[in-house]
Amino acid sequence: MKISELSPVQLQQRLHQQGLCIRTGPFVTRVHTSLTAAVEGIGLLYADYPVADEDDFADFHIRLALPRGVRRWIKPQVLFLFDGTRTFKPLPADQAFPMFEWGLNWCVSSHAHSYLIIHAAVLEKHGHAVIMPAPPGSGKSTLCAALARNGWRLLSDELALVRIADGNVIPLPRPVSLKNASIDIMRDYAPDAVFSRKVSDTMKGTVAHMQAPADSVARAGEPARPGWVIFPRYEAGAGTRLTDTPKARAFMRAADNAFNYSLLGERGFASLAALIEASSCHEFTYSNLDEAIDTFNRLQPQVPLS
Repeated sequence: MKISELSPVQLQQRLHQQGLCIRTGPFVTRVHTSLTAAVEGIGLLYADYPVADEDDFADFHIRLALPRGVRRWIKPQVLFLFDGTRTFKPLPADQAFPMFEWGLNWCVSSHAHSYLIIHAAVLEKHGHAVIMPAPPGSGKSTLCAALARNGWRLLSDELALVRIADGNVIPLPRPVSLKNASIDIMRDYAPDAVFSRKVSDTMKGTVAHMQAPADSVARAGEPARPGWVIFPRYEAGAGTRLTDTPKARAFMRAADNAFNYSLLGERGFASLAALIEASSCHEFTYSNLDEAIDTFNRLQPQVPLS
């Protein structure tokens, strides 16, 4: 069953009572909430996701709730609880859905250590994954969203999962997080895409989320082989430039963007070294999305699939 097959009343009841078990890639998350902003966001942006069986093991147990006391009524706030424990400072209640997304990223990056986890956008074409590590403000998510609307399969907007056992890149397709000017850029660029409402005055500015393409969600069980590691950078007015970068430099930059590289120790080093060795490594500067997509469509993997 998909979430879209639940009526609004059924969805609200599931989330409020026994919890809704959502399958996203290799993980199952049980979510409890009665907050309207969270219920509406999940119903809209997770419509294509499978509902896991109630008896399935849940990797993460999340509750979004109002605090007790005056903050329940005056300038209401939302709490994020993981396994019943408050994990973050409360946020304004209208930020419940962004908090769910940020909190779920934290759950994965802090606990899923059978993977090397890199802060990166990840997409796939013809069996090969492009991994794009980048800091906030680099244009990573805007480029990721545009590629996902133009023939590239979305594996993740935020977290590259490299399975330590075999080096495969594991899909974790979820809504694409957009901030500030990138929201209207993508609404104009992909008017048929589904977007959440804008939420202002967050710690990241104004945010909204774009629904992951249904095909990407349906193919969440299909891993990809590493193809490219590309470090993107948006620069207003710049020409589109793709340049080679030395593998040693790519290794260090990817390590800087990895959540659990140090924690994994030797396994982290070996996994990242294998990823870089199997990938073509590049710097990429862009300002025009159509030119960027054309450049990505002409990429050739270093190691063809056997």
